[in-house]
Amino acid sequence: MSVMRKKIAEHMTMSQRTSAHVATVYEIDMTRVHRLREQKKGEFRQRVGTELSYMPFIFQAVTQAIRKFPVFNSQVAGDQIIYKRDINLGMAVALDWGLIVPVIKRADELSISGLAKAANDLADRARAKQLKPDEVAGGTFTITNPGVFGGLFGTPIINQPQVAILGVGAIEKRAKVVTNEDGEDLIAVRHMAYFALSFDHRIIDGADAERFLAYVKELLEAGQFQV
Repeated sequence: MSVMRKKIAEHMTMSQRTSAHVATVYEIDMTRVHRLREQKKGEFRQRVGTELSYMPFIFQAVTQAIRKFPVFNSQVAGDQIIYKRDINLGMAVALDWGLIVPVIKRADELSISGLAKAANDLADRARAKQLKPDEVAGGTFTITNPGVFGGLFGTPIINQPQVAILGVGAIEKRAKVVTNEDGEDLIAVRHMAYFALSFDHRIIDGADAERFLAYVKELLEAGQFQV
């Protein structure tokens, strides 16, 4: 094993020993976010100077959900729960030689353009081995994106000392039953994705996890973002 591989192995097995891992999966309709991104990505690239992916929308929905359910931005110390003031989003980046999790500091204070610039910059410098130590430290909640490789969903291991991690599956066209304004059920093609939330059952109960992910679903399906 390389030094990085040894550290990953140690960190993952420690997390499995530490947290009582439970997972829940929601299917989320990303059609409105998809349409908004398609409408804005060209102008966004010219104005902001970076690409507009789906992730900034997901980041913003998650930070809003964390503000509503702050236990997801905490950590366990003995028999105490420490609630973190800042929301520092870790974003897992796959490298040819391993995995690294750079952190977007105070992500809840950033706009969609701010999140896009921060995420793209961190990912590019991670692949170029140019990250500073403080840029991979201090995360309070992590998001991983197996969907970029085509994965539908997985149940990721919590990034200690955090208490939850969200896995985003591939966003793809699927046939779904929708109800029109007249109350009729129709089959339509929608852009769908599975979101899998792994959480620490020591301090987060299933009902809290369901409310958290349901709120993320509500925000993304509404698609009301300022780009």
